[in-house]
Order: sequence, then structure tokens, then C-alpha cells
Amino acid sequence: MKDFQKIQKHVLNKLQQNLPAYLTYHNISHTSDVLRQSIVIAEEEAITSPHDLFLLKVSALYHDTGFIHSYGNHEEKSCELAREELPGFGFSEKDIDTVCGMIMATKIPQNPKTVLEQVICDADLDYLGRPDFYTIGAGLYKEFLHQGIVKDELSWNQLQVRFLENHQYFTKTCKAKREKVKQQHLEDVKEKVSLVS
Repeated sequence: MKDFQKIQKHVLNKLQQNLPAYLTYHNISHTSDVLRQSIVIAEEEAITSPHDLFLLKVSALYHDTGFIHSYGNHEEKSCELAREELPGFGFSEKDIDTVCGMIMATKIPQNPKTVLEQVICDADLDYLGRPDFYTIGAGLYKEFLHQGIVKDELSWNQLQVRFLENHQYFTKTCKAKREKVKQQHLEDVKEKVSLVS
């Protein structure tokens, strides 16, 4: 098995040194959270192949590295980086294709084709159905303001309503553990919108 610790250290150092400070959501905390949740969900989904788990973890590490280079189409940039660096860690082309498949599956709207892609998609947006939804969301709001994606709290909440209405979890695990709380968040945000509009 290739050395995961080594890859993790390399990627996290790279993110630490190169990610712009305005990324208050797509930062190291997010990458670490997606890595953690990928492992938890994979376990719950009974994915036991050490090789599959290894590729999943590497994909979680690389999935947002493209933000170093650009905000738009960062998934493509993340894949470019993975294709550039992973051969140096002894990855075959087939394994790199699997990693890039997982990275690209996280692009919104998510469209996973394999079980591993479903797991990383759910890990990427796991927070939507968690108690820390508002804390994590505050970081994304700040980042979106900086990017001009939203202009104020109302446009942010309207965007959140559309996003939550269109989002779906793919794994049995997240449907069971996260969907109910996510729906509650949707109702709460809708209420905020209705109070001001």
C-alpha cells in the first residue's frame, strides 16, 4: 500500500501554503472534514477493500486542491494536479482515473456513477444535515460575498433554499443520518427568507 501519511502531509502542506486567505469555507478544515466523513461513511456503507478506501481518502485530499489555481472549474484543476503529482507516489493511470472520477463527481450538480463517488459526494456536503450547518455556512457566506456570488444575507439565504431543495444524499448512511436535519435547516432558512421578502 502506498504511503497515505506521506500524501496527506504533502497535500495539506500545499494547501496551507497556497490557498488564498479569502477561502473561509474551501480551506484545510473543509478538506479534513471531507476526509473524516469519507472514512465514516465508507465504513457504514461496508466498503472494506483497503485499495478502494485508500483511493477514496486520496480523492478527499485532492478534491479541492484546484482552488490554489482558480475559483471556477476548480475540480478540473484538482484533477490536473492529481494527474501531475500522483505518478510520483507510484499511482497507476487506472487508479488516477478513479481518483479523478471521484473529484469530478463532487462538481455541482453532483452526479456520482460509482459507490465510491457517492461516498465522496455525501462527505463533501455532509454538513448540510449536521448541527454545525450554520457555523460552516457562515464561512461559505463570507467566501461567496468576497466572490460576488451573493450580495447580502437575503440573496445568500435564497441561494441556500435553492441549493437545499435541489440537493440529495446518495448513500443509505447519509439518507438515514442527515436528511431529516437537512430538511429542518431548509425550513428554517425558508422562514428567514419569508420574514424579509
